[in-house]
Amino acid sequence: MILFERDLAIDMGTSSTLVFEQGKGVVLREPSVVALDKEQRKVLKFGQDAQKMLGRTPANIAAIHPISAGVISDYEMAAQMMRDLFGRLTTTSLFKPCVLACVPSSITGVEERAMIDAAIEAGARRVYLLETAVATALGAGIDISKPNGNMIIDIGGGKTEIAIVSAQGVVSCETLKFAGNSFDESIVRYIRKKHNMLIGLGAAEELKRSIGGVIQRPDVGVEEVKGRSLTNGLPKVVSVSSNELIEAFVEPMNRILEAIHTVLEMTPPDLVGDLNKNGIIMSGGGSMLYGVDRLIERSTNIRTSVVDDPISCAAYGAGKMLKRLDDMQDGMRNFYRNRQFDTTRRSAQ
Repeated sequence: MILFERDLAIDMGTSSTLVFEQGKGVVLREPSVVALDKEQRKVLKFGQDAQKMLGRTPANIAAIHPISAGVISDYEMAAQMMRDLFGRLTTTSLFKPCVLACVPSSITGVEERAMIDAAIEAGARRVYLLETAVATALGAGIDISKPNGNMIIDIGGGKTEIAIVSAQGVVSCETLKFAGNSFDESIVRYIRKKHNMLIGLGAAEELKRSIGGVIQRPDVGVEEVKGRSLTNGLPKVVSVSSNELIEAFVEPMNRILEAIHTVLEMTPPDLVGDLNKNGIIMSGGGSMLYGVDRLIERSTNIRTSVVDDPISCAAYGAGKMLKRLDDMQDGMRNFYRNRQFDTTRRSAQ
């Protein structure tokens, strides 16, 4: 049995998982990766240890991402990963923790149940669900209790969530099943087409972080990238500039901009008017890509800023809610179904 003294908040993303312990802050930050022996169906490593094995293992060992687009895609692996994370925080207390989990605003009932059951199997006493957009707003220091519109854009590894938060809830939202990882894939496709060379996603991510951007930088950056020639299969090295990567990022950025405008069109006019004062708040690792905030500001004419700690913002916001668990409903919330009902009711009126 896993034993705890304090309640926990967990933000499980496609790329990374963060655990916030009440009274201590973010105590764990691990890649959401599980290394699995496929033949014996045996877990070998979790987190950073598993990530180091990516692309460097025999065929019988697979690296699994049990979280996809913010929800559980492999229940068994997700439960084992949570059990491993919770096990690192074992104490001498006789009480299991209450766990608050961040989930996408568009989560379905089946996905909610999978998250709750996995957390309970991992050692939770009770499970509470909180929309990631609400957690991000809290982490950014926004007072969500007021009926005042705030737009939150969270660009993670596997999903982009765009939501209007007001009066402690999400009014309108759009969840896209692509985000930071899609930018890496765009780089791979671009270099394959432009330079006739195949590179790995790890190399693409390094390029994105070092010289990537969606608008022109003051100084053009150039990096060498290694890969395999598609002509003869031999090792090949090419130089890639930051301006080339802007071209590679056009498609994913256009999809994000379209989704932002869709959410604005679905939002009541009074709340959209609030955005002129409150602006747009961005979080998630993808928001750190150079120029994303400025490109969104140009497209919407709304002031856009990135929070101080984009990766941990939702986890800290969820951590604040641990003090208010008595006011929350545990178990199923049916966020998406309730929002659809509210939208239908407003349309009828």
